[in-house]
Amino acid sequence: MKANLREGYIAGPGGRLWYGVCGEGGVGTPLLVVHGGPGFLSMTETYADLAGERRVYFYDQLGGGRSDRAADPSRYCVDGFVAELAAVREALSLKEVFLLGFSWGAALVCSYLLAHRPPGVKGLILSGPLLSTPLWERDQRRLVGRLPASLKEVIRTAEETGDFGEAYEGAMMSFYRRHLCLLDPWPPALEEAFGRLSLEVYNALWGPSEFTCTGTLKNLDLTDRLHLIGEPVLLTCGDRDEADPRTVKEFQLAFPNADMAVLPRASHFHHLEQPGIYKALLRGFMNAIEEGSVKED
Repeated sequence: MKANLREGYIAGPGGRLWYGVCGEGGVGTPLLVVHGGPGFLSMTETYADLAGERRVYFYDQLGGGRSDRAADPSRYCVDGFVAELAAVREALSLKEVFLLGFSWGAALVCSYLLAHRPPGVKGLILSGPLLSTPLWERDQRRLVGRLPASLKEVIRTAEETGDFGEAYEGAMMSFYRRHLCLLDPWPPALEEAFGRLSLEVYNALWGPSEFTCTGTLKNLDLTDRLHLIGEPVLLTCGDRDEADPRTVKEFQLAFPNADMAVLPRASHFHHLEQPGIYKALLRGFMNAIEEGSVKED
């Protein structure tokens, strides 16, 4: 964890939520980072480097990381996490803010905008975005189809029988090292984050792996409503991302005011693999909005 990170807790709708903030002397519009998963936790790496010019906030969603587990598991749902994001923003007094959603966090951020139409959101950054489970599953089938035949057979058998044991986990990790993170070995922070993944939340909303969805997000699809989000949007992904660049392009075209960048030699965690490019993109996007050269809704 970064030494200059101030940590605390917020009273959320379903329990206490951990938050952290760095760069409290920054004068730019704050950035709130919304992590993926579901059931993951905040990783400050790369994002905290933006704190020289603005405050950067993080929080762990209910059930994950350093936040409370829900007494009622029914709170692990899109509506519950949207209400939670609204509560976090209010508690942190983020009247004006940039929102960054990573992976599932992109769906959460967009669902928040669509449900609340909140004022003061200067722009959205959606990295490796999940915005449609049907499109995500389509893309994962393409990627699984490129695996060696033996791994494809393991996955097919597991999905048919429901036995997601050791062989399936081995195939899953082979997939992840192709499309989730290309760094070898994985950074300690990423290893730690995966070790602390809340399977209760991940399995309830998603399923056994990134390419097998059996949870309540099965029918998530925001594509037909993205045109209602008028705030400036920056979409990012890696050229080997499980969030297929061709689908991310579809999302870009669905927004009224969006740009897109594909990072080379990078996958889902492209902000860890290409941090210099990623930070330059984010700085350019946010600075342009603050300087008035990007039109806001």
